[in-house]
Amino acid sequence: MQLCGRLFCRRKPLFGWLPGFCTARAVPEHTASILSSFEKLKNVHNARFAERVLKESRVIRITLPDGKEVQGESLKTTPYQVALQISKGLAESAVTARVNGVLFDLDRPLEGDSTLELLKLDSEDGQAVFWHSSAHFLGAALDQAYGGLLCQGLSTKSGFFCDVYLANGTMSDKDLPWLEDLCKSFIKEKHPFERIDVTRSDLLELFKHNRFKLRIIHETVKTPSASVYRCGTLIDLCHGPHMRDTGKIRVLKLLKNSSSYWNEDPSQEQLQRVYGISFPDAGQLREWEKSQEEASGRDHRTIGTAQELFFFHDMSPGSCFFLPRGARIYTSLIDFIKSEYRKRGFMEVISPNIYKVKLWETSGHWEHFKKNMFSFHLEDETFALKPMNCPGHCLIFDHRPRSWRELPLRLADFGVLHRNEPSGSLTGLTRVRRFQQDDAHIFCSMEQLDGEIAGCLDFLQTVYSVFGFTFTFCLSTRPDHFLGVPECWDKAEKQLQKSLTDFGQPWELNPGDGAFYGPKIDIQIKDALGRHHQCATIQLDFQLPVQFDLQYTSKDGNPHERPVMIHRAVLGSVERMVAILAESYAGKWPLWLSPFQVKVIPVGPSAEAYAQEVVRRVHEAGFTVDIDADSRSTLNRKIRRAQLAQYNFMLVIGEKERENSTVNVRTRDNKNHGEKTLDEVLARLSELQISRAKDAEQQF
Repeated sequence: MQLCGRLFCRRKPLFGWLPGFCTARAVPEHTASILSSFEKLKNVHNARFAERVLKESRVIRITLPDGKEVQGESLKTTPYQVALQISKGLAESAVTARVNGVLFDLDRPLEGDSTLELLKLDSEDGQAVFWHSSAHFLGAALDQAYGGLLCQGLSTKSGFFCDVYLANGTMSDKDLPWLEDLCKSFIKEKHPFERIDVTRSDLLELFKHNRFKLRIIHETVKTPSASVYRCGTLIDLCHGPHMRDTGKIRVLKLLKNSSSYWNEDPSQEQLQRVYGISFPDAGQLREWEKSQEEASGRDHRTIGTAQELFFFHDMSPGSCFFLPRGARIYTSLIDFIKSEYRKRGFMEVISPNIYKVKLWETSGHWEHFKKNMFSFHLEDETFALKPMNCPGHCLIFDHRPRSWRELPLRLADFGVLHRNEPSGSLTGLTRVRRFQQDDAHIFCSMEQLDGEIAGCLDFLQTVYSVFGFTFTFCLSTRPDHFLGVPECWDKAEKQLQKSLTDFGQPWELNPGDGAFYGPKIDIQIKDALGRHHQCATIQLDFQLPVQFDLQYTSKDGNPHERPVMIHRAVLGSVERMVAILAESYAGKWPLWLSPFQVKVIPVGPSAEAYAQEVVRRVHEAGFTVDIDADSRSTLNRKIRRAQLAQYNFMLVIGEKERENSTVNVRTRDNKNHGEKTLDEVLARLSELQISRAKDAEQQF
């Protein structure tokens, strides 16, 4: 098989290579061996599939999103062929398909009657497949350039990355330009993505040269066979799906490289990670670069420094120091959630930070989450800092006999949590080791489940509407590693499906991404920059009540009735929500959250005494207030300084205001509301703060 044409190829001295051009790519020896094995396995796969076609192919019905039905042949008709019947433009713009609710290759034959949806890059799943496919040929480039061991290539919310293990060295950003050229050559050659099913024993033989792939096979492949994809010279174990060929990509840019660890575990091998972005046309890349430039100007770390909200220190990596202004935002968010708790029947509890490991063994966290927990030995026992509150809340439920009359029992906890995140993954407030979240757990009966989930959905809708966020729902189902029995999971997943359908908002399926103890509803919020963030979650748990043998006395007198447990968070990590809001508002905090609510500006020295009185009264009314009494600055300079600092309101005081016991009200957006009595101003500010108005400056 011909592998390539002319290609720019720079050889790195670190690996014994020299800079220069070559007319043909040199395929590493282990890659050539894998390619040969793949071709043999493909012949076997194709022969078996041909037999199936002869024996099993039949006429099938294919239902499109608009309800229209078309005919096809099982094991022959592909989503791409159906797309061509509709229009050539649709076929060319489609990235992947959703068949019977599951993502599917465009060139993979349908196996029976199917519902079919064709997905483009403008859909979240289409974007994920596009970038996941890009990660694969980045892997092919890394394999040829460095000859290392490929570990994984994944899509992210903003592109893709690929991890490679280099036994004899590292990479640097200086490598990216020529590596990018190598990737672009793969694009031009329009390598197709080929998919075959391979038995577990053949997988072990195929990837025998790569210890990382062998680990993945041993840990995750529990079925008799798994899918393998080929793209150019890259053969990889992958669930898929992928785009049809690399020619769908018109522009690609490699962004940076960094170090990572296998399984994000610092005790494991260090890997080299390369990040990239790709699009089907150059205009989309320019738009993306523009949005990235805008986002960098809104970076919460920059805003946090400029506004003196928080900082980090090497003495406590991954743990934030919130300064007074930042603490005001933080506590205002918590107070907001607490005010909703009172309306919705939640009771706040305080639970310990440290537990014996036996608790985490009972809950299953020690088996599934141990590497992300901080633990230590004390008096011949092992203890761990809590990474979540749910096991502690189980102890609260179980500390005395419970009755059906107490249900639903809604427990809320803002306790401090710790998770042992790898140092390389710590990113400002978005990835930390110490955090708090608006964690709550609801213990209820099966009959109460519908109402409680509906209440959770209404709760998050109320909160997110205040922030101005739009949001979408994803139902995340049973992962590969899970507690309990499949029947229990099926029951829980059906319950969440019903609740989402009843709520009336569109939702998507996210197979295999549930927590190890139960399925969940993940909520993706969309901020002012159009970026998506996963913060809120609603998780249904039939497992922990069994693990902790939780019981209550039912209405008919049964003392061994098992409660159902709902895990629920709206803000999620408060730290992360502060980061999201800082960037979404670009540091222009709404009045109710703002650490810069009021700036009092005396025009001259004769007004300073009255200005100090105004400061006192504004402070006593519960607002954050500062004064600019710099006699060397002009009034215009003081006003401009306050506007740049994002003070919501400026109360300007001159001789006239002093004599009339009034203030002149201005906003950071340069709107002048004129002269008003201080009582009028404080009353109106209080109304706007209580209502959590998004645009208090306009509404004033």
